[in-house]
Amino acid sequence: MYRPRVIPALLLKNKGLVKTVKFKKSRYIGDPINAVKIFNDLRADELVFLDITASSESRKVSLDFVKNVGAEANMPFSVGGGIKSVSDIKEIINAGAEKVVLNTHAYLNPSFVKDAVNEFGSSTIVVSIDVKKKFLKGQQVYIYGGTKSIGEDPVEYAKKIEDLGAGEIILNSIDNDGMMSGYDIDLVKKVSNSLSIPVVALGGAGSLQDIEKVIEVGYASAASAGSLFVYHGPRNAVLINYPTKEELKKLTYEDFS
Repeated sequence: MYRPRVIPALLLKNKGLVKTVKFKKSRYIGDPINAVKIFNDLRADELVFLDITASSESRKVSLDFVKNVGAEANMPFSVGGGIKSVSDIKEIINAGAEKVVLNTHAYLNPSFVKDAVNEFGSSTIVVSIDVKKKFLKGQQVYIYGGTKSIGEDPVEYAKKIEDLGAGEIILNSIDNDGMMSGYDIDLVKKVSNSLSIPVVALGGAGSLQDIEKVIEVGYASAASAGSLFVYHGPRNAVLINYPTKEELKKLTYEDFS
């Protein structure tokens, strides 16, 4: 029996927890440590924290924040935001994170990914790939918080990241971010079918059925979501939530590969 991971993705900005729509219109939704406490009670599989302005502001995610999460969280968590060196990773892991999430610097300095894998092992190194449709040019990979296209096709870029040794990819659709109308299934399927490492789908989940679909149809290894786990009801009232054990049983498979 196998149940794919279901992972809340929590965005950080100015030390607060925020939610975006298509990587814009960031809305403050509360204290991230309080969210961790609630996800502890709800028994979330793991958490992902992404500091969405760290790279554009030429800084890394706060180590004090990572330590505070490490002291509170009962589940594994990964952290991303402005990570540029092996020493950055060492500090973040020592502060309590299980994995780090690379993005902008993985593109700017691919050898960094190799160095990180050699130092910490592939299971510690996750690369987030942000994808958006560009007029007349199809889907392309973006860096610096979704503000700059690198002119790369997401499938080909994901293959390069796998070749560098990364142990997992978070595949994030900028166009679907915060829309709660479903994942970009075609994108997830194309990338998942092209790789042997796990692909975590992110961007667009509005229901447990969306998660089920991205796993069964998109072949994602795991599903991550933001709005789904911080909003409730038609007016998007802020309410930290997570599927119950009974709901998660729907995602348990006899043979998942």
